[in-house]
Amino acid sequence: MPDRAGEAQPPVGSAPGPGADAPLRAPDAAHASDEYAGSRSRTRPSGPATALGAGDSPTTAGAAGRATRTDAAGTAAPDRAADTGVRAGGAAHTADSSATRSPSVAPAEVAALHGAADAYSRVDDLADALDAEGVPVHRPELGVLVAAVPVDAAARAAARDAVDAVDDERVRLRSAVKSRDGFFTTFCISPYSRYIARWCARRGLTPNQVTTASLLTALIAAACAATGTRPGFVSAGVLLIASFVLDCTDGQLARYSLQYSTLGAWLDATFDRAKEYAYYAGLALGAARADGGGDDVWALALGAMVLQTCRHVVDFAFNEANHDATGNTSPTAALSGRLDSVGWTVWLRRMIVLPIGERWAMIAVLTALTTPRITFYALLIGCALAACYTTAGRVLRSLTRRAERTDRAARALAELADSGPPAELVAKAARRGRSSYLAPLAAALGTAVVLAGTAAAGFGSWVPVGCAVLYAVLAGVAVAAPLQGPLDWLVPPLFRAAEYGTILILAACSEVNGALPAAFGLVAAVAYHHYDTVYRIRGGTGAPPHRLVRAIGGHEGRTVVVTAAAALLHQNQGFTIALTALAAVLALTVLIESIRFWVSSGAPAVHDESGEPA
Repeated sequence: MPDRAGEAQPPVGSAPGPGADAPLRAPDAAHASDEYAGSRSRTRPSGPATALGAGDSPTTAGAAGRATRTDAAGTAAPDRAADTGVRAGGAAHTADSSATRSPSVAPAEVAALHGAADAYSRVDDLADALDAEGVPVHRPELGVLVAAVPVDAAARAAARDAVDAVDDERVRLRSAVKSRDGFFTTFCISPYSRYIARWCARRGLTPNQVTTASLLTALIAAACAATGTRPGFVSAGVLLIASFVLDCTDGQLARYSLQYSTLGAWLDATFDRAKEYAYYAGLALGAARADGGGDDVWALALGAMVLQTCRHVVDFAFNEANHDATGNTSPTAALSGRLDSVGWTVWLRRMIVLPIGERWAMIAVLTALTTPRITFYALLIGCALAACYTTAGRVLRSLTRRAERTDRAARALAELADSGPPAELVAKAARRGRSSYLAPLAAALGTAVVLAGTAAAGFGSWVPVGCAVLYAVLAGVAVAAPLQGPLDWLVPPLFRAAEYGTILILAACSEVNGALPAAFGLVAAVAYHHYDTVYRIRGGTGAPPHRLVRAIGGHEGRTVVVTAAAALLHQNQGFTIALTALAAVLALTVLIESIRFWVSSGAPAVHDESGEPA
């Protein structure tokens, strides 16, 4: 069976070849470093890990120290870390191309067999000791794979038969698919996309190439939608589904062939959002050029992007706040666990949150059959209902559980907050002790003030500037103490809603030609920065450098700048030019730093294997 260096593994049998019959090797065990102790198939084996063989002392083993597997023809080949995440050679034999099959068992082999159980016991004790010391030990679920420590020849033969009975390729294909995908992806895409992934692997295609093909397909779909014709809309819908098929295929190809890279992590982490938001822009352009008269839906397109990004920030912030919380139980969580045992409720709850599969399918069908305005109305209503459902459930969980948030969680939330110099100055002056609900209340009040004030005053007034300054003060109060309260995870999404919403309201109220498309570009640039922050935190490297956050002003600084630009440049095209220039500067700044980071050797190969709908 496949080998994965660097993880704690039970002894696992590897399929014997007809021409190879080497003696059983004593079982191995390993413990993963923090970087690789996550999902069974998250990263390619690399870097040192402590490995222990029977009777050995701890040694440092890297990816090069992999076991040997035998193929159907009996030839030995270096094993790869497979998507099953299990270690080869622990419970069965190591293949040796020079070994010959013998009907009898040598005395030395019998002695090795009798010593295997004792060695495995010592390794098990070592794993328990590592657990007690706080060292993460990964114990993968074997599923249909076979693990055994045979103590005699009969047990060895039985173990071999059990190993031979396992269809390696079937396991490999099944393991290439996420276990917790949405309904549409699970039943309408994955049944055949896994075979497309295998087809790509056999022809030497890489996940990065498939990811790029998915992006190009989505961009072509957006261009078709931008034509404003019915054939263009139909083609756009078909191509959007094709792009999603490729989007599923690239991850399955990575898991099937174990081709992970830091560049691939960056592409996979950012292209989904780029594809979806580019398609929104294409629909808006198409609506303006549609037959029978143009329809301006840029405000709806920008609203959909704002809502979708805020939904994602809610997900990220809640998960980070509870990543390693202690006492992490609540009645609502217990109810959710009980509902998981009722099959249909699992799929219903996954569809209610409108994950990427269901969302893109809805967008594609409505694009082909209706108008862009109807498509955006349906998207906004669906996403709003999903946001209310998920946010309400998480608020109830947070209020009813008694969990202690760690300093790591507080640091992650502070990084997600994206506070700039104005909020930092206020936070230093307003140092306070912990308060259960002051942070989310201050953030909510600031958000309400700036959004309501901007909407009421209208475009060209100085009232939004004053509201933005007050918002900056309240934002500083919100982050003046560590964000470890039960609802402090609401602070980052509230900040996103305030900044994005202010830009949307000002652009919509301006009635200046080109203001809404320019605002769309500005929000897209800022949203990229926020997504990039999330993926770096997930990878364990922390947020982007603080000097970058300060250079681009922080969320409250940008809000003040945009409101001031609306007040100063409300004549003619001044506001549109200001938004366009600000979008270009921000995009250039964050992209240069982001690309430099993700192509550097220190970037983590982060892949979302959780199966959580996006």
